[in-house]
Amino acid sequence: MKRSCALFLMLWMCFLLLWNHSAFAEEIKVGAGAAPTENVLKPIKEPFEKATGIKLAIIASGPKMALIGLQKGEVDAAAAGLSFEEWMGLMKKEGAEVQDAASLQQVTIGKDKIIVLTHKDNPVSKLSKEQLKGLFTGKIGNWKEVGGKDAPVLVVWGKLIPGTNSLFIKNIMDGESQAKDILEATTAEDVRQNVASNPEAIGIGPMAVVDATVKSPESPEIARGIILLTKGKPSPAIQKLIDFIKGEGQKYIK
Repeated sequence: MKRSCALFLMLWMCFLLLWNHSAFAEEIKVGAGAAPTENVLKPIKEPFEKATGIKLAIIASGPKMALIGLQKGEVDAAAAGLSFEEWMGLMKKEGAEVQDAASLQQVTIGKDKIIVLTHKDNPVSKLSKEQLKGLFTGKIGNWKEVGGKDAPVLVVWGKLIPGTNSLFIKNIMDGESQAKDILEATTAEDVRQNVASNPEAIGIGPMAVVDATVKSPESPEIARGIILLTKGKPSPAIQKLIDFIKGEGQKYIK
């Protein structure tokens, strides 16, 4: 009887220790756009948590909301596939005032390549800048005009990936607007899912979203840096995240 009670007590103590560890485990929140979410944060999340015991919550809200969240103290850091100047320009364009921009510290945590996504059964294997511009602006409305099947082009456009969109518009579309008749998506993952579900679709996103459900035809390379912002000096936990990304985390990042 005494042995049973001792065993029960031991098991109960173990349970309490495990519960307390999980209940009070440190958590950091990072608001992020598509590029850091797909290319950096998702790939390193599990190994980072395992290595440090710190829970990483990724808030994939887009660059605008990520920075607003940082200013309000709702997230510990914000990340985007934009330069600091481009990020500030985006906030101004969106009518979102950045308070005390001088207090924001930045660090580069990766590099992103923007790729074109088509349905896995689309026979088109290569697209030039001129063809891409025509497809995304709506001037090319049928896949047969670029060597594909006789089928209408469906442009999938993600509204929560403004950094990706703006760079593509600048470098490929020469500043022109996307086609008027589009299929609106949200995140980069949502763009991929919509392209995978529609044989006539074409979209763009970070390189990390490519999987067996879609294909990426050969096209002009568009690359950008990925930065992480903090208000003032990074907290010890965020610094551990930065150090992990730049160190061990590299083997998990494409």
